[in-house]
Amino acid sequence: MHTYLLPIHFCSTINTLVMNKGKGLNDLSNAIDDAMNSEAIKEKMIWIDDERKHVTETEFQERQNGIKTERLEAHKLNRIKYKIDVNEAIPPPQIAWSLANTKTDGNAILGTLGNFSLIIGKAKSRKSFYINIALSTALSKDVMLERFISDLPNDKNEVLYFDTEQSKYHVQLCVKRICKQINEPEPKNLHTYYLRSLKPSERLQFIENEIYLNDKIGFVVIDGIKDLVTSINDEEQATMIVSKLMKWSEERNIHIVTVLHQNKSDTNARGHIGTELINKAETVLEVAKAENDNSISIVTPLQCRNFEPEIFAFEINEFGIPIIAENFEIRTETKKNRFDVTELEDYKKFQLLIEVFSKGESFTYGDLVIQLGLAYKNQFKSEIGTNRAKELLTYCKNQNWLLQESKGKPYTLGTFNEDGIF
Repeated sequence: MHTYLLPIHFCSTINTLVMNKGKGLNDLSNAIDDAMNSEAIKEKMIWIDDERKHVTETEFQERQNGIKTERLEAHKLNRIKYKIDVNEAIPPPQIAWSLANTKTDGNAILGTLGNFSLIIGKAKSRKSFYINIALSTALSKDVMLERFISDLPNDKNEVLYFDTEQSKYHVQLCVKRICKQINEPEPKNLHTYYLRSLKPSERLQFIENEIYLNDKIGFVVIDGIKDLVTSINDEEQATMIVSKLMKWSEERNIHIVTVLHQNKSDTNARGHIGTELINKAETVLEVAKAENDNSISIVTPLQCRNFEPEIFAFEINEFGIPIIAENFEIRTETKKNRFDVTELEDYKKFQLLIEVFSKGESFTYGDLVIQLGLAYKNQFKSEIGTNRAKELLTYCKNQNWLLQESKGKPYTLGTFNEDGIF
């Protein structure tokens, strides 16, 4: 016995004859011959509106051509959207926050709307305290710590803060610290969420929903970006997260600050996700404890698309609030990186003399060396050796800040006239 697979159009012919019972077997035989000699209509099985359906080859090609046409039309729109026109007047991105320079004029940009930045550091280097400064700046109209400035526009002045690592209690402590710093018991434009108990994919979706929920959001902090993936060394996940950050920041015109640990064995950001973040971030800053003074954390710019900010440092005061660490270069000097006292700004050198001569109208050279060491320790919380004190005194004498009637006579205080400061 042989089995034949009959084409669909042939089966249809037989069905028609069976329904017409008046026709004889002769008609059936003729119909079979005609069907077998005719050209078969090719058909395909495809999905249409979530159902599997038969379509002819012609219909299939028409559908494919339609899809191709739609794709090309969509691409034409994208070409217009993404093409760079050298004659187009493109305004610079809106600054989100900046740092006032102390050695030069103006401010250094720390982040702009439409971009994201990265904060890296070892465990317990006080990255969260630096985030405290960032959030306080974004929430306040005042200059924070006399140097940090928020430039967020009024229609983008709300802030999102996501913490993926800490418990609800400790995240609330961080928020209370921010409230104390900006002197606001309950800032209405701050929205804080602790996501410790969620899965990585759930954290990611939660953050995305919040970012797209409120048009007034302008500043976002994600403390623990690694907790949005299951593996920091998964290249596909790393690319996905960074793509999300770039998409969110551009589409929502916001600035996103991300936080990531450094490797325990070196200063590199952890994993493939760290590499991808550094490659795409607008600004990368490192927070590290000072080598010989663990109470001070130094913030160093590692990579910036804008003018590089100055290295700065902060410490924690008795109320648990971060403050600028004054004269940190001197306070954190090591034998390898000893601070040259003669490089002190002139007005600071003269301030040392003012403190010395507040204790008397004149001093012998030997007494000046001793008193200068005491004043230095009082102002800079650091020791100065005898030789370095003598170097400083020589400089001051050459500037006529120390006056002597004749050799062997005591020294008196001169005047400081630079820029009319004194």
